[in-house]
Amino acid sequence: MFSALDISTSGLVAQRIRLNAIASNLANMSTTRNEAGELSPYQPRFVVFQADEDVKSPEGALGVRVESVEISTAPPRFKYDPSHPDAVQEGPDKGKVFYPDINMVEQSVDALEATRAYEANVGVIEMTKGLSQAALRIVG
Repeated sequence: MFSALDISTSGLVAQRIRLNAIASNLANMSTTRNEAGELSPYQPRFVVFQADEDVKSPEGALGVRVESVEISTAPPRFKYDPSHPDAVQEGPDKGKVFYPDINMVEQSVDALEATRAYEANVGVIEMTKGLSQAALRIVG
């Protein structure tokens, strides 16, 4: 019974990390400079999950863990806006402002999916807790 809690907890942790990456992407949709102040758009993050062999049930169910948080290599998108302070000042890209390649709709759907997975894991924990309490009432 405790393995079900461990598996669901691993799912909660993984989805929380995924939601943090999505929130970071959405918050930086218009970021045109990096932490050092250089003209370099924010690079979106995405989470890669992996089955966790250390968290398993006797029946063979496995937990999940975050293998890595990857940085997207997609080229930035641009918008022509010569009045923007971060617009390219010379060369073939003159007047363009480069933004991260973040699709708000995709990020919102990913956030919804992660939230639903988080809620499902909370539901499993609640059911496991209820079953444990019922078993203790029967025994005690």
